Amino acid sequence: MSTMRRVRQVPSGTGSGPRDRIPARPRPDALAAVGLVLLLAVLVLLSLLIGTGSTSMGGAWDYLTGEQAARADARLRLAVMDVRLPRTLAGVLVGVCLGIAGCLLQAATRNPLAETGLLGVNSGAAFAVVLGLTYFDASSPAALMVWALLGGTAASAIVLLLAASGRAAGSPLRLVLVGSALGATFHGLTSYVLLGTRSTYDTYRYWTIGSLAGTETADLLPLLAPAALGLLVALGSARPLSALGLGDEGARSLGHHPGRIRLVVAGAVSLLVGCAVAVAGPIAFLGLLAPYAARALTGARMTAQLVLSALIAADVMLLADILARVVIRPWETPVSVLLAFVGGPLLVWIARSSRLSTAGASA
Repeated sequence: MSTMRRVRQVPSGTGSGPRDRIPARPRPDALAAVGLVLLLAVLVLLSLLIGTGSTSMGGAWDYLTGEQAARADARLRLAVMDVRLPRTLAGVLVGVCLGIAGCLLQAATRNPLAETGLLGVNSGAAFAVVLGLTYFDASSPAALMVWALLGGTAASAIVLLLAASGRAAGSPLRLVLVGSALGATFHGLTSYVLLGTRSTYDTYRYWTIGSLAGTETADLLPLLAPAALGLLVALGSARPLSALGLGDEGARSLGHHPGRIRLVVAGAVSLLVGCAVAVAGPIAFLGLLAPYAARALTGARMTAQLVLSALIAADVMLLADILARVVIRPWETPVSVLLAFVGGPLLVWIARSSRLSTAGASA
């Protein structure tokens, strides 16, 4: 009697073949990115609808939706297209630049509390603005933006040259020390120039508070090229920075040069922060808090950290600017004041957090 092998029937959908695999769940960072993009779209719309003037949200909505009478209203066009739209674009640009710059700096230094002002860019920009106001009659917003960008770039170039020399070239400690020392020097020079110039001090005081008010579209166009260059360098640095998260020796074993990585990153940070400072003046905390929040969502994935840092910072910047228009309406609160009001307590909480020791940017 011959034996017959029984073939076990496997119900469809329960096998282990390629077609029967359970679909992977979306990663938390992907879901977070989608949510942040949707939030950014909502905030952009609110930024176009809300202002400090007498223009109503309904009138602005009619203009945006193409209502014929609203489009013929010159006052509505001025409020929406000439005042709020450039300000909204500036908020997105500043947020993206500061978010990515902070993420790069924290990854390069492996310090979760590293802030974008450590390279002396803010102080260099402030000193250049004071020089332009005092000796070159640079009183227009466009002129102040040019001087701020030149000063921030020059300061970062000096920091890079000094940090690249010597036996410890490109080390994170050397970058921070040189940047802090140069920042203190520029701060002292700025105070010295301001002592004898009352009119310069009044204008400088308004600029250094940090605000998006008065931004025009023409002021943003010259900054697009350096900002785009900084973003491209940042994305290209994601893989080397991931290797750097393993430590300098680990990065060298993978064929990377830690000193060169940090110098390239510092150059990108300088471009990004220079553009942000040129538009809005010195903005504190945003470049520190956005990367920290991004790491909590992404873990060690560097590219995801960069993307989420940019989105989080842009959302926070726009939200703070919208609130700045309505907190004490009809007057306006500087956006940096709101960011500092929220950022200060958060920074204390982060410093006391048990996760701080493991929150540094890693591979």
